[in-house]
Amino acid sequence: MFTRRDFIQFSAIAGATFGLGSGFGGNISRALAQQKLTQDDLLKFDSKGQITLLHFTDVHAQLKPVYFRPPSENFGVGAFEGIPPHLVGEEFLKYFDIEKGSGLSYAHTMVDYVNMAKTYGKLGGLDRTATIVKAIRADRGDDKVLFLDGGDTWQGSYTALKTNGQDMVDCMKLLKPDAMVGHWEFTLGQDRVQEIIDDMGYPFLASNIVDNEWEEPVFESTAMFEKGGVKVAVIGQAMPYTPIANPRWMMANWSFGIRPEVLQENVNKARAEGAEVVVLLSHDGFDVDQKLATVVNGIDVILTGHTHDAVPRAIEIGNTLVLSSGSHGKYLGRIDLEVTNGKVSGYSSTLIPIFADVIEPDKEMSNKINEVRAPFESECNRVIGKTEGMLYRRGNFNGTWDDLICAGLIEERDTEISLSPGFRWGTTLLPGQDITIDDLYNQCSMNYPSVYRLEFTGQQIKEIMEDVCDNLFNKDPFFQQGGDMVRVGGMGYTCAPKEDIGKRISNMTLLRTGEPIEASKTYTVAGWASVNENVEGPAVYDLMENYITKKGTINMPKNEAVKITGM
Repeated sequence: MFTRRDFIQFSAIAGATFGLGSGFGGNISRALAQQKLTQDDLLKFDSKGQITLLHFTDVHAQLKPVYFRPPSENFGVGAFEGIPPHLVGEEFLKYFDIEKGSGLSYAHTMVDYVNMAKTYGKLGGLDRTATIVKAIRADRGDDKVLFLDGGDTWQGSYTALKTNGQDMVDCMKLLKPDAMVGHWEFTLGQDRVQEIIDDMGYPFLASNIVDNEWEEPVFESTAMFEKGGVKVAVIGQAMPYTPIANPRWMMANWSFGIRPEVLQENVNKARAEGAEVVVLLSHDGFDVDQKLATVVNGIDVILTGHTHDAVPRAIEIGNTLVLSSGSHGKYLGRIDLEVTNGKVSGYSSTLIPIFADVIEPDKEMSNKINEVRAPFESECNRVIGKTEGMLYRRGNFNGTWDDLICAGLIEERDTEISLSPGFRWGTTLLPGQDITIDDLYNQCSMNYPSVYRLEFTGQQIKEIMEDVCDNLFNKDPFFQQGGDMVRVGGMGYTCAPKEDIGKRISNMTLLRTGEPIEASKTYTVAGWASVNENVEGPAVYDLMENYITKKGTINMPKNEAVKITGM
């Protein structure tokens, strides 16, 4: 059979490597005719110096290739307005000199997304990542390569939920990371996290977590390596607001935080112990780490995660390079460093898109993926519905997957309003695709899934909205906790991101009546992923399976209930 892989690789007219500086439009036929991608093309790189850093982050337990539509909005405020990563669509393409319709345009933006997805296919797949990692190690030599996992690895799929992350742990062992950090990992609970760390065979780093009783470090802060004859320190930074963004009771004995003063101490200690290169492996988020680069001295490279941003090349902030390597296994980040007289004297960087139809799967990893999924494969592939339109999650304010969840919460729990957390994880379905159990759990596989039904006053709802909005749009990134805006069903509102807290949310309206939300009036609200303990209600994935099955075919209308001003 003549596959998409064949078409892309053997198209009669060769295009440029994969989109930088090559020109053609977004039309499918032109893209198919002009674009030629090969595995060798993806590996082309200006190798430099003695050290290669490989960065893989926020895979969210996606073992197989996926569709993942990049965000349609990614607003920055204050000093971070209008600069990476707060660029989307054609603004992103212009900034990074990427041609519309190219492979990189598809990998990085939502421009003509459905057509481009049908042209270029899925991205990611741990077996494809393994192929690229092994190829780079073979080319550069193991003695020059550090492969680092930025966390959010063990959570986000049906199989990860059912195995408490063991499927990911078993597969990641084959990739042989040199170190990792964490965030959603902690929602497995303290005992399970420690159990995995004792077994996985490489360091779990977190310089910013201490125990509550003695304020002593819970994990190693730093791992030292010699690569290419150069001493490299890797310092770990876990997601600093984990007990706020996720249930504190799951990690009750541990205290988190950004702790820049502790980080500075660890950088100084690493330098004193002979480190010529200091790498921060971080799950802070892009903006937090952009600021951190200006307040902590002596960090050469920050490999950042958490906010799922993908930038084609490292950003220079003073003497520090910052690279964010996307999410869901779509990319592998690479930075090569040249070190002279104990200091970084040159570098090359890139973000390699993992085009699943181009890269030959690694057989060892493919076999392991099949093995860990085998007990669940039949259930994962069970079809519960079909979607007429695209179902996606990313966007600062809404996505059609979350619109669907909000609609299901209202109907199944018989409420006026619904709230769904602004998670950045969750894959995409193209128009006409079946909805499987796998697809559903990619949106809501977590171990605090209860759907509550409560009563809130209009004032309480506004306070919730203002609080989440401040978390997203506070001008000081040290007060941002990641995630997108809480999704809302049954209610419209206007948001002014540049305003101060208390002034961002206005014009709250109950959609079923068209009447304003009154501060003193009480409304029934359904929501899920509460950080409180012992929440009562059905699991969101069970509720949504029932809802989607009853509907059969899903066609979500365009969400026009949220208005954005001042941007």
